[in-house]
Amino acid sequence: MNRHPASFRDPSGFVYRDDGVLYRQVNASYGADYEALLSSGLYEHLTSRGWLVEHEEVPPAPGAWKTLRPTVVPYVSYPYEWSFSQLKDAALLTLDIQLASLERGLTLKDASAFNVQFVGSRPIFIDTLSFQRYRDGDPWVAYRQFCQHYLAPLALMALADVRLRRLSSAFIDGVPLDLASRLLPRSSWLRPGLATHIHLHARSQKRYQAAGGTARAARPTMQKRLLVALVDGLRRTIAGLRMPETKTEWGDYYSDTNYSAGAMTAKERLVAEFVDLVAPSGGIVHDLGANVGRFSRIAAAGGRYVVAHDIDELAVERHYLAVRQRQDDSILPLLLDLTNPSPSLGWGSTERAAAVDRIAGHTVLALALIHHLAISNNVPLDALAEFFARIGEALVIEFVPKEDSQVQRLLATRADIFPDYHIEGFEAAFASRFEIVRREPLPETTRILYAMRARKES
Repeated sequence: MNRHPASFRDPSGFVYRDDGVLYRQVNASYGADYEALLSSGLYEHLTSRGWLVEHEEVPPAPGAWKTLRPTVVPYVSYPYEWSFSQLKDAALLTLDIQLASLERGLTLKDASAFNVQFVGSRPIFIDTLSFQRYRDGDPWVAYRQFCQHYLAPLALMALADVRLRRLSSAFIDGVPLDLASRLLPRSSWLRPGLATHIHLHARSQKRYQAAGGTARAARPTMQKRLLVALVDGLRRTIAGLRMPETKTEWGDYYSDTNYSAGAMTAKERLVAEFVDLVAPSGGIVHDLGANVGRFSRIAAAGGRYVVAHDIDELAVERHYLAVRQRQDDSILPLLLDLTNPSPSLGWGSTERAAAVDRIAGHTVLALALIHHLAISNNVPLDALAEFFARIGEALVIEFVPKEDSQVQRLLATRADIFPDYHIEGFEAAFASRFEIVRREPLPETTRILYAMRARKES
């Protein structure tokens, strides 16, 4: 049994792998709540709508009250890698699940954003043990957690700066409400939902802490109708937040390229052929520098699941909204800075896995990317080859030489200190790590497209 490093806090059970298969152990202490989840009809209600991950019961492992085998999501992502609308949709899903739970006599005992994953455009709740029986008069025990994991970062992104999304990786237990209150503009006090759930909420926490957090006050109570109103109010507040459409460096990339219509059509055809050559049907492709996903859709043919990574906030937001509109479960847009990817975080630095470790082992698509890493970020070609060999079993990559107008733009404001940045240098650097399967110039350009397979270590 290999217990998952992120599954250790909940006394109700834990997630583990055995012979590569994912299981969830349910402890006897959670038995009554689990039975209520099933007998109330809540499990069927949520799974039939695709809101909760399905599972099947299997013979209990030693020491387990029950053992479940949940459906596995294709790729695990984290809230600090989501666009604004992804985080917003995960928040709304959590609130809708809480309302459905209250209708059936249960409640969510935690509202961590890490309890939600995405299958393409669809958010899905993955923690089956987050439900407990509701007792009359109980407040929502996960209220503060919801505000820290969802409302605070969304409000900061909408009203202060979209880059404050990154606070979610610094505070994996949720953005502190007093910090959010200080960072939000004063005008946010005029929004009743933010005034109540962030500003006044932060002040009440501060008063409690000032009292030492030891006051033996009477147990707080809240009538169920007021609890439902609280959740409804949170939902209205979240729904009213919008990401500002500020111009970003790469948000309009495809409207500013040097491809003619014919050259773009030829590139799309060649990319499809190259992906088919090295990427297995039904496998996973990681599209690095995906922008708004023009080539992600091509890579998704053949039943492949594409994780489309990009550094640009607006590009990933637009890509997610597009796949959501299509109800596309085959493409997952995510934020990723390749020069500073999400590291291992949390307890023992293993609770949340590093992005490069989650990406590794599949096909990598890297179009119009290498010059940004090599020229803009001074990453040597041999270091790039080593990196791609670390994460990719196969590689479809586009080399953009110095003669290209996009590279000339990068070199316009700096000295050319890249004597080895040319086709021969690129091929020499990658030859020690990859076997070139196919090589084709892209028509009407100076660019070259490669299909490669990683060399097996002897």
